[in-house]
Amino acid sequence: MKWVVLVGSVRKGSYNAALARALPGLAPEGVEVALLPSVASLPIYDGDIEAAGMPQAVTDMGGAVAAADGLVIVTPEYNYSVPGGLKNALDWLSRIKERQPLKGKPTLIMSASPGALGGARAQYHLRQILVALDAPVMNMPEVMVSQANKKIEDGVITDAGTSAFIGKQLAAFQGFVEKHL
Repeated sequence: MKWVVLVGSVRKGSYNAALARALPGLAPEGVEVALLPSVASLPIYDGDIEAAGMPQAVTDMGGAVAAADGLVIVTPEYNYSVPGGLKNALDWLSRIKERQPLKGKPTLIMSASPGALGGARAQYHLRQILVALDAPVMNMPEVMVSQANKKIEDGVITDAGTSAFIGKQLAAFQGFVEKHL
């Protein structure tokens, strides 16, 4: 089974990128996890660019999502919602007409934040966006790592409880993906 990971943050010391990098080591046996290119690699969505030809970065990302068995989105919360770069990536992916990569793609969401809510509001907005893209999202268990600055140090998850809970979510996602294959 192969999953791809889309990270909503581009910050060098991102807690969410640290979570994403930890996923291969926390995933169930037999699951391959690969990170997609940064959302910063895509131009800002523009219908004129699309009309001139889909950018190669979009085509490549869409192909990787389409080829994967599941998609994991790891995102921070910006101003009570999803980061613009992540929304832009989803907007581009939604424009791939020949094989809509998100339609029917089992999807998992997780987030991390130094705040008390762990990115909960971003996750709920992201769920609304994914409904429009017809991507089935696993509901439970939810991973919202609050006080991430105390659980992730130097780009590594240092809190054993956090790692164990993420592992539990990934095991559940494996079953969710299998139901959708």
